[in-house]
Amino acid sequence: MKTDKSEDILTELRQKVYRPIYLLQGDEPFFIDEVANYIEKNVLGEFEKSFNQTIVYGKDVDADAVVTNARRYPMMAERQVVMVKEAQTMKDITQLLSYAEKPANTTVLVLIHKYKLVAANTKLFKAIEKNGAILNTSKLYENHVPAWIQRYVKSKSYVIESKAVETLVTYLGTELSRIANELDKLMVSLPIGSNITAQQVADNIGINKDYNVFEFQKALAQKNITKVFTIAEYFANNQKNNPLIVTLGSLYRFYSKLFLYLQLQNKPEQEVLAALDLRNSYALQDYKTAAQHYKLPQIKNIINLLNLYDLKAKGVDNTAPPEALLKELTFRLIVGE
Repeated sequence: MKTDKSEDILTELRQKVYRPIYLLQGDEPFFIDEVANYIEKNVLGEFEKSFNQTIVYGKDVDADAVVTNARRYPMMAERQVVMVKEAQTMKDITQLLSYAEKPANTTVLVLIHKYKLVAANTKLFKAIEKNGAILNTSKLYENHVPAWIQRYVKSKSYVIESKAVETLVTYLGTELSRIANELDKLMVSLPIGSNITAQQVADNIGINKDYNVFEFQKALAQKNITKVFTIAEYFANNQKNNPLIVTLGSLYRFYSKLFLYLQLQNKPEQEVLAALDLRNSYALQDYKTAAQHYKLPQIKNIINLLNLYDLKAKGVDNTAPPEALLKELTFRLIVGE
């Protein structure tokens, strides 16, 4: 079985359907860890783990050692679990082919192969696909992360407001493991079924309630020059907690949606909300305000400007530090150059 969804494998595991060999691979460690952790914690009972759960690391073992462990019979249990963490560092992983072609039915062998892929056209891949299960993972695009957050929170029997989701995506990006960790820490302190708010998320991940990217974009939307420069100065002096790349990403999303809003503002509100991927009328307020101060040609120039400073922040034709870039960008946003 080959799948791109960890939930497909987890559904089988919860039903106690165990494959003799799993290859968990790709660029998104969260989904790989989700399956691997379930197997490590749930396939064997606590007493059985002492004798029948073996965890090794790819850099420390070769294929012969893995096969020797996998061919061993379980002690006082129906099966054993052999996990190879960092399997991508094995020098001879292809030598597992003979085992993958005829795996032991009393062993659950798990190959945790992060950030790399065993190619689909190899004999090893095809043997594991035939006799076991393969999870191929890839990083989520940023526009897919909000829906994932909603599903994750719902799976834990909580709900989360859209502004809280936006806060997580803005400050944590597409790092699913970090997002899940922050949410888990927050949910521990809240009653089951609670609605997670943006303020709770901000407090949990240490965002200043007065000086953050949302207040910055709101000040820009209002053309509140004093507040814009005050927040920019705070960001410049606190780059560790307010990295330029986060500010740029947030502003790019805001002005891109503002560009759409200016073209759709006379359309029915539900159509506008859908186009901007917003949940309610309240979320439109900043765009309505900004529409009084910006015209389409200005937004085009600003988006080009943000792309330019994104390149500069990444070191392209630039040696200035982030705080200097931020101050320079802020001035240009305000004067409209």
